[in-house]
Amino acid sequence: MLDDTLKAQLAAYLERVQQPFEIVASLSDSENSREMLELLQTIQGLRADKITLKTDGQDARKPSFTLQRVSATNSLRFAGLPLGHEFTSLVLALLWTGGHPPKEEAETLENIRVLDGDFSFEVYMSLSCHNCPDVVQALSLMAILNPKVKTTIIEGGAFQDEVEKREIMAVPMVFLNGQVFASGKMSVAEIVAKLDTNSAAKEAAKVDAKAPYDVLIVGGGPAGAAAGVYAARKGIRTGIAAERFGGQVNDTLAIENYISVLETDGPKLAAALEAHAKAYDVDIMNMQKAAAIIPAEQPGGLIQVKMENGGVLKAKTVILSTGARWRNVNVPGEAEYKNKGVAYCPHCDGPLFKGKRTAVIGGGNSGVEAAIDLAGIVAHVTLIEFADQLKADAVLVNKLKSLPNVTIHTNAQTTEIIGVDQAGKDTGKVTGLKYKDRATNQEHTVPLEGVFVQIGLVPNTEFLRGTVELSKFGEIIIDAKGHTNVPGVFAAGDCTNVPYKQIVIAAGAGATAALSAFDHLIRHG
Repeated sequence: MLDDTLKAQLAAYLERVQQPFEIVASLSDSENSREMLELLQTIQGLRADKITLKTDGQDARKPSFTLQRVSATNSLRFAGLPLGHEFTSLVLALLWTGGHPPKEEAETLENIRVLDGDFSFEVYMSLSCHNCPDVVQALSLMAILNPKVKTTIIEGGAFQDEVEKREIMAVPMVFLNGQVFASGKMSVAEIVAKLDTNSAAKEAAKVDAKAPYDVLIVGGGPAGAAAGVYAARKGIRTGIAAERFGGQVNDTLAIENYISVLETDGPKLAAALEAHAKAYDVDIMNMQKAAAIIPAEQPGGLIQVKMENGGVLKAKTVILSTGARWRNVNVPGEAEYKNKGVAYCPHCDGPLFKGKRTAVIGGGNSGVEAAIDLAGIVAHVTLIEFADQLKADAVLVNKLKSLPNVTIHTNAQTTEIIGVDQAGKDTGKVTGLKYKDRATNQEHTVPLEGVFVQIGLVPNTEFLRGTVELSKFGEIIIDAKGHTNVPGVFAAGDCTNVPYKQIVIAAGAGATAALSAFDHLIRHG
């Protein structure tokens, strides 16, 4: 199951195990169970002095296994094989169970330990999902640190009956005590904050206690990270308040056009951006969403940024780098069937539609790439494009047209996503899509089970209306140096009116904004 190179790497990691623990497997005579037993025997054999393997587990989910310290009451279970993107999650769970300290803030770890209640989590993931490991690792750590948290990680492909019964059409999907808790990527701090009803007040108090910054950056994507590095290198007090450091980069799979980096993925790049900013002692405040900006009352005064939790940050200059989010198609049925057949991440959720019929809305690079990826998994892909031709690069269009299970409709307007059966009864999940031929005005219905929306971006600037000048598309209007119409306030990246939304362009714009902010400080004290 593991090649020699991977075994050698795993053996090196397991040397860090300090405390003995047990692996208890619940197995059947299936092929998946045989593969799991082989994997667990390999793990146990690499550190037999600390790890005991038992195969007498009686859990209903087979194959599955628990990790548990001797005489402890913690409960962490993996149901299905944690390979693919989740192999790292397994390795970390082994190390944490064996006493190796996690790389989390001390405050976050303490917040996990003091959680009080009855928390039984079930996490459904797919092995190709790049958003799932963060959630899997977060809830694994919580189960290891706090005996009141019980976590079961379920590989959806191995337990299709459960996936269909619970109508899970997006991963990661988290249930708490049998009820839906969350869907999508979340950090351990976000999960703990959601469980701790007092977290908002605590965070607001911490924000209010911060001393004013020379430069405060709102948003932690490539633009925000670059601005943070460039500002901090000038020796001035710099802070970054980010809802999620890395921004939309976290949700990007392959990145092959960031100059000097031949190939990477979004989560790796996001982690590198954060590490670079931290290396310059930038004060990074995660899980902080801005709600309003209050300009300085007089030249040289402090600008205030009010956060959603009620706290207020103050700074001499502010750089807005709030990025953008996926655009909704805004037709009947989209909101109603979100995560019930309507999805936005083909890499994450595509495997859940194996053998089924799907549609992709959007004919740009993202839409065509999504259709190509899905075509290798699903039974059929229908691509719907509003314009009279696909807008993607020619190499992608040619690849798409070569696939036998893809149908392309251009000059087509999506009008509704439906979820009713033949009798007109709402099924609670997607059953089809309606589109209008823009040339003939004739309406068509396509029976299918999944719809992936890939139609571009919307800037995260709603909180700025009435304060900072925005374009008709909601983008912050800036000049060549990143100035907005508000003195001391600058902007960079996908939230602005720059013509191309690319990681490398956002990073460059962040550097420009930081240099402009520094120039402003020199000129205006």
